[in-house]
Amino acid sequence: MTIALASDHAGFSYKERIKTLLIEKGYRVEDFGTDSPESTDYPLYIIPAAQAVASGRCDGGIVLGGSGNGEAIAANRIRGVRCALCWSEETARLARCHNDANMISLGQRLIDWPTARSIVEIWLTTPFDGGRHQRRIDEIDRLLD
Repeated sequence: MTIALASDHAGFSYKERIKTLLIEKGYRVEDFGTDSPESTDYPLYIIPAAQAVASGRCDGGIVLGGSGNGEAIAANRIRGVRCALCWSEETARLARCHNDANMISLGQRLIDWPTARSIVEIWLTTPFDGGRHQRRIDEIDRLLD
């Protein structure tokens, strides 16, 4: 399984830690940047990562910023992406089991590292419930056509 990673400067530190975590767990990682904590604009990195998920080149994606809000908004502009802003274990669990989120967004300035790590692990291992939730995802796609 290949995971796309992307961040701006405000999410850079956690992105690097998450990359190490994923590799240790046997995931392949495609890092879309940024490559330093120098100030930069998140769309330059988030959009290509989301496009890689939407196209199937990557199986899922994790994007990061200061709050994670802009990153989630940018990723969700790409058709086929369901990026959930997660700030707790419960939001990560529900993002997967109810929304089949293929990407998550984290705010490095708003959550501590143990919470971020737990969110990633829960998102990676929680199955999608399907059923009524699949119907709702299908409805979103249908209404956008």
